[in-house]
Amino acid sequence: MCGRYAFYQRPSVVRQQLEESNMRCESAPEDDDVRQSYNFAPGYNGLVYRADVPDHGAGPANDHSTQGVDPDHDHTPNASNITKSTDSDAEAKGDSDSSQIAYKLQAMKWGLVPFWTKRNPEYGSLMKTINCRDDSLIENRGMWTSMKRKKRCIVICQGFYEWLKKNGGKEKIPHFVKRKDRQLMCMAGLWDCVKYEGSDEKLYTYTVITTDSNKQLKFLHDRMPVILENGSEAIRTWLDPSRYEWSKKLQSLLKSYDGELEIYPVSKDVGKVGNNSPTFIIPVDSTENKSNIANFFGNQKKIAKGQAVKKEMKEVEKEIGTKGIKVEQESEENRDTKDIEHTEDNVPLPVSVSADNKEDQKRKIGQFEEGGTADDTPPKKSLKTEKINQSPSKPCRNTKSATSNGSIAKHSQTKASDGSKKITAFFGK
Repeated sequence: MCGRYAFYQRPSVVRQQLEESNMRCESAPEDDDVRQSYNFAPGYNGLVYRADVPDHGAGPANDHSTQGVDPDHDHTPNASNITKSTDSDAEAKGDSDSSQIAYKLQAMKWGLVPFWTKRNPEYGSLMKTINCRDDSLIENRGMWTSMKRKKRCIVICQGFYEWLKKNGGKEKIPHFVKRKDRQLMCMAGLWDCVKYEGSDEKLYTYTVITTDSNKQLKFLHDRMPVILENGSEAIRTWLDPSRYEWSKKLQSLLKSYDGELEIYPVSKDVGKVGNNSPTFIIPVDSTENKSNIANFFGNQKKIAKGQAVKKEMKEVEKEIGTKGIKVEQESEENRDTKDIEHTEDNVPLPVSVSADNKEDQKRKIGQFEEGGTADDTPPKKSLKTEKINQSPSKPCRNTKSATSNGSIAKHSQTKASDGSKKITAFFGK
């Protein structure tokens, strides 16, 4: 995990909730710059909370080059000096005055593209970097080295989805996972900024860090996102820009969540990318009639903390009352969904529709199956399942969408120089 989550609040509302949790935020994107969906998928523009540092990240800029680098090289300025994680705060920098640090919310695309990438990566490559395993960060080598030292962030959501396999994997039941107190879920992540050859436009992207599941989630999957407590010292340490060398202190933050989570089965309609409904975050047995839905929100309000959270629940309840429980297909989402088993989750994955023919489509899917995720673990065999039929197009509300924001300007792609390598060069190591 994490391959699908729920993010349905405006950045202005998120900013208010963060400030209620003593998480300062000096700036936030416009509400329309971020995709808001109860079924948030890779490739969407999400909301990231980070220290306000330059595009090269925290610390010196001497290891950040827009000219591209060799993927076989350790992307650190003095790699020989930091081959092992440091113990002391002095060695690991850090301990800066948090009151002097500026923080901001920023719109970024889900699926990390490293800064040295010269051209828009194929869709299969992008899917491999939606997650980053915590154990892949222990050693100072590989594609994550620069990001873990200088570009750490928090990915904001209301909760995530995981699929429970039953009947030997023939059936998958989606479950929604959220904090029991209804607070925002703050997932540890990494970000980067890239400019492709021939373009002056910057693209900001991110990945979600995963770790071993806690006891509550073991029945669903053995992996889960790293969740940090809102307003905690852990978040301040994770985002501290004066800590621009990787350390055991930072590594120790990447652990299973020890707070209370609420987990329950939800509608199977969430499995299709592009389907969107507020009922996706409601227990499936509560969507049968309006009285059950009202009871669900009534109970949630009793345990919710903070005025911003209660206001958010009222808005969701109002939306259900206005729209009903029907599932809408977002007009701007035209990707199909493929049921693929891999190491991080059981989530049905979106498939690119840019292929000119079925053979090209099959080839792109195969690249993902062969490469797995960016976790340096062997991939599992793909499941042969029936394709999920796309819901018929329906008139739908004007959802706030930012899928096109942050995309590169259209231009003819030139052949990369012989010295350049694709992101996929990292996954064979």
